[in-house]
Amino acid sequence: MSDPITNRNNMDYLAKPKTATFLTDDFLLKSEFARRLYHGYAANMPIIDYHCHLSPYDIAKNRQFSNLTEIWLAGDHYKWRAMRTLGVPEKFITGESTDQEKFQKWAETVPYTMRNPLYHWTHLELQRYFGVDKLLTSETGPEIYESASYQLQEEYYRVRGLLHKMNVEVVCTTDDPTDSLEYHQMAKKEGIALKLLPAFRPDKAYAVENPSEYGNYLRKLEAVSGISIGSFEDLLAALENRVSYFHENGGRLSDHGLEQMYFFPQGRYNIDTLFHSVLSGNILSKEETAYFKFETLTALAKMYHAKGWTQQYHLGALRNTNERMLRVLGPDTGFDSIGDFTQAVALSKFMNNLDNSDQLAKTVLYNLNPADNEVMATMVGNFNDGSVKGKVQFGSGWWYLDQKDGMEKQINALSHMGILSCFVGMLTDSRSFLSFPRHEYFRRILCNLIGNDVANGELPADEAWLGKMVEDICYHNAHDFFGFYEP
Repeated sequence: MSDPITNRNNMDYLAKPKTATFLTDDFLLKSEFARRLYHGYAANMPIIDYHCHLSPYDIAKNRQFSNLTEIWLAGDHYKWRAMRTLGVPEKFITGESTDQEKFQKWAETVPYTMRNPLYHWTHLELQRYFGVDKLLTSETGPEIYESASYQLQEEYYRVRGLLHKMNVEVVCTTDDPTDSLEYHQMAKKEGIALKLLPAFRPDKAYAVENPSEYGNYLRKLEAVSGISIGSFEDLLAALENRVSYFHENGGRLSDHGLEQMYFFPQGRYNIDTLFHSVLSGNILSKEETAYFKFETLTALAKMYHAKGWTQQYHLGALRNTNERMLRVLGPDTGFDSIGDFTQAVALSKFMNNLDNSDQLAKTVLYNLNPADNEVMATMVGNFNDGSVKGKVQFGSGWWYLDQKDGMEKQINALSHMGILSCFVGMLTDSRSFLSFPRHEYFRRILCNLIGNDVANGELPADEAWLGKMVEDICYHNAHDFFGFYEP
């Protein structure tokens, strides 16, 4: 048997220039009807990115990045994980190596990521932003780095130009209650076309696991709210003050990152006793900590309802699993995973508790464990009461699930157990200004699934109606749902 590496056909292939020819106009679209849906209805819809981790400072200041590494690899723990898996030393990932050296190590990594979503995202982003139609490899890395970095020096490749290039209409950042929101205000004062809006992320307000850090956080919250926090009631008053401040600055969303939701019968513990115990430097038991979170989350949820906000709950991440690397690099550096927490009972009781007093706000639920897809798809239907179209939403595939298989499973679960046509669609959940082709990725996957059903005779070939459905999921549902626009 001949050696495949020295086989003439393989040698001919290796000698040819490698281009990203798989990224055709019809990438991921397997039927004629899917192609008509995507190109005729989905492709040109504006983007409402209602959850991301972009820097409002960079948007307000219209940042210009020095090179491709600075905009593309910095902060991207998806890429960092892949590089570490391939044995790339940390100095080329988050360490002291030059930006060009770091990029070259990423270029060497990319061919090994085939069948990981990084392979698709990488080439979509290079093509959509920089017109690069070559595969990124160790050989093409230097040329691509030089070309893209050169383009980034053009005025149109500043942050706002990149967002405009992708037809981004709304960006909702993720902001702590203590944030001044000065850069959101700056962007609004300048009158930029993009809607840059804050989203309220109060995770630190109930992170009582470390009493010392929690005390420091309360002092920051006191400073910005003007409320002295000596009791749990004072804490809620300070948080309500900040909810109002966010609302005045265009905020219409909250967001919470939780392992799981919590529920207890009211009064299981004395909440003021727990609060003062934490202020005294005591560490609460696991159940006491969960109760503190439950009480705080319940109070916050009622504040959101009073303002007409939407609350988002991201459930199921097992964070900071590698203590050694946490000590070296800190959080959000690529050492989190899917968790297997129990979700259904406490989540249903938490939402029911709010619904009983008619104080359940519009809600988006995201799960990280795919085993919970059907749980979430059925949970949302329990609390849709006819007051708002899609009042409770099963959120798009999140984090490890925002790839082809994860998106398809989320869409299918929602379709089979809920109403897909009410879905508010995709978001980036990203720290990168080059991540917006993920909306394109989602839209192609959505159109392909519907197109397959038509090709299989499972749906009528009603292009006008299905096209409207696609447009709604890609844009109109989110436009109407979140309240970002004046009536």
